[in-house]
Amino acid sequence: MSVMVARKKVVRKWEKLPGRNTFCCDGRIMMARQKGIFYLTLFLILGTCALFFAFECRYLAVQLSPAIPVFAAVLFLFAMATLLRTSFSDPGVIPRALPDEAAFIEMEIEATNGTVPQGQRPPPRIKNFQINNQIVKLKYCYTCKIFRPPRASHCSICDNCVERFDHHCPWVGNCVGKRNYRYFYLFILSLSLLTIYIFTFNIVYVALKSLKIGFLNTLKETPGTVLEVLICFFTLWSVVGLTGFHTFLVALNQTTNEDIKGSWTGKNRVQNPYSHGNIVKNCCEVLCGPLPPSVLDRRGILQQEESTAQEGPCPRGPGTQEPLAMQGPRQAEESSTKQQDGSIPLSSAVPAPPLSDAEMPEEKLRTPGEVPVPSLDAGRAEH
Repeated sequence: MSVMVARKKVVRKWEKLPGRNTFCCDGRIMMARQKGIFYLTLFLILGTCALFFAFECRYLAVQLSPAIPVFAAVLFLFAMATLLRTSFSDPGVIPRALPDEAAFIEMEIEATNGTVPQGQRPPPRIKNFQINNQIVKLKYCYTCKIFRPPRASHCSICDNCVERFDHHCPWVGNCVGKRNYRYFYLFILSLSLLTIYIFTFNIVYVALKSLKIGFLNTLKETPGTVLEVLICFFTLWSVVGLTGFHTFLVALNQTTNEDIKGSWTGKNRVQNPYSHGNIVKNCCEVLCGPLPPSVLDRRGILQQEESTAQEGPCPRGPGTQEPLAMQGPRQAEESSTKQQDGSIPLSSAVPAPPLSDAEMPEEKLRTPGEVPVPSLDAGRAEH
């Protein structure tokens, strides 16, 4: 007999979060869904540094100083740590409104704007907010059903609103926002130093080897060094230029999104309300300020009940009774009598003997649905 058993299945909140993110290690790692370029970044950094440590470092440590590979290892570890911290963290995703909250916001908007005639475009959903004597507009997100906080924006790739949204960087495989911008800046800064460092000592290595065996022979004997020089040369301009651009933004306390849109330097000529007017204060706030905690609660628990059917005998205690459908006609009548007046009938004390087939009426002997067939004796009596 099958028995329905309710089991509680533990479900983490990250499994039900909307958006286009990928979660690993039970929600501890959060990345964008498109990670192909991130793997290319890892391959270039690991491959270039592996060639440098395998070939040039040993020669330079003997010829010049043993501190050269040590300093290169420090830069490499720091760059990898900041890269992984940027890629595997929550950039500052803002949770979407719950259905009740979204309905309440919609009611507020309708009450404020009134009824819009058919065929006319509804007014933009904007709230004005004052920061440092400057009016900042809070825009409504139709996907998340919220009024975005100041400096927040909706990422079309991850499909999330991110607080202090800077940009979506495919090279790190994640959005860059309030919670991981400082690690992104430290990553590109350390990567610029590492690229310059490897490129410089590759040139030194080629120069030292050329003094002994000649320039052309050095290029023939060290193809790995030539490959490193080419990678560093083409990477140097983009990485160093990106680092300089973000250094400029940090000094102004501005984001890439605001710079592209011209929020503070456009036609309106509105002064940046987030800037302290001091480069040191702006850098301290962006790079050394308190880091807000994640508001997603990715590893929170959602309990869901599951009903599963199990085959087995149904346990019946001493006081349980069989259903009336499973009981005989006498037992069913006695049970109904007991349930009505609460007393035990006398017939239940001494069970009645079962009737034999001879004593059983003919109607009782027929199976349900059987058509009664007249006997031969009855037909002869009629004749």
